[in-house]
Amino acid sequence: MADSLPLLLRAAHGEPVERTPVWMMRQAGRYMKTYRDLRDRYPGFRERSENPDLSYEISMQPFKAFRPDGVILFSDILTPLPGMGIEFDIVERHGPLIHEPIRNQDQIDSLRPLEPAASMSFVGYVLTRLRQAVGTSAAVLGFVGAPWTLAAYAVEGKSSKTYSVIKAMAFREPALLHQLLAHLADGIAAYVRYQIDSGAQVVQIFDSWAGQLSPQDYDVFAGPYQQRLIRQVKQTHPDTPLILYISGSAGVLERMGASGVDIVSLDWTVDMADGLARLPAHLGVQGNVDPGLLYGSPEMICARIEDTLRKAQGRHHILNLGHGILPGTPEENARLFFDAGKRLGAKPSA
Repeated sequence: MADSLPLLLRAAHGEPVERTPVWMMRQAGRYMKTYRDLRDRYPGFRERSENPDLSYEISMQPFKAFRPDGVILFSDILTPLPGMGIEFDIVERHGPLIHEPIRNQDQIDSLRPLEPAASMSFVGYVLTRLRQAVGTSAAVLGFVGAPWTLAAYAVEGKSSKTYSVIKAMAFREPALLHQLLAHLADGIAAYVRYQIDSGAQVVQIFDSWAGQLSPQDYDVFAGPYQQRLIRQVKQTHPDTPLILYISGSAGVLERMGASGVDIVSLDWTVDMADGLARLPAHLGVQGNVDPGLLYGSPEMICARIEDTLRKAQGRHHILNLGHGILPGTPEENARLFFDAGKRLGAKPSA
């Protein structure tokens, strides 16, 4: 029975596997010509991600091209926000834009509980269809943003280099921010459950901006709300593996390990061996090849993959990049990442 499950799912459960599974963050996207051609026809990001047929097609593009061990929903971490009353757009070359940033008590009081089946039925459709399409050839991954990162977008109103607006709220009006974080944690927990019920076999949680917090502030504004949403998901879906990823996470790795997730995804600024030494042995690990390496030579790419796999040997490991694949990455190097990862990650027969 276990052998009929996808390789990545078996590895995520901590089972012995015949080779290390491999997928890639942002594997569906603009480095692929097929995606750029589709983007030319449908220029709006939300149009592409919220039209279920387009989202499905984009999600499947890298699977058809490279056969990764995981197929991840093409979406965005901000997708659930309108269902709570926070409208946004994604502007090409500029990123997310929140139309009315959350700055006061009245705005927070007016937020709605998230009902994913009502506000995001397209996500459920895509995940169900992906699961039917790939069968046991790959695991279907869902993903969500963590409360701190979603709050940062909602309060700042856009991407930020200083995080000055949300940090001002954190240090001047902490009760206001805690109310927002709690609302987001409960809503995202419902969203994760919906994704699992729709077909996601593994879910990755992105707390992308939590690496901008000091460890002591992480313990106040990020960690507790990660734990709140994870605890709710595990109450109803205890067997679905959860992955936590934070960019710039070197200072909070141990805290990530204490979040309740099954797998910690390392970014590329942490050496794999050092990261493993800092995490409990029962946790799986994902990562962590520098995405910039894929601009390099085939020899360098293969050597770094081999080094990562060697350092992760003996632990439950999913090979991935330490961040999303970068625009302009040659497609042949993406293919090499998957092919070399599968070849070098093969375990010797008993």
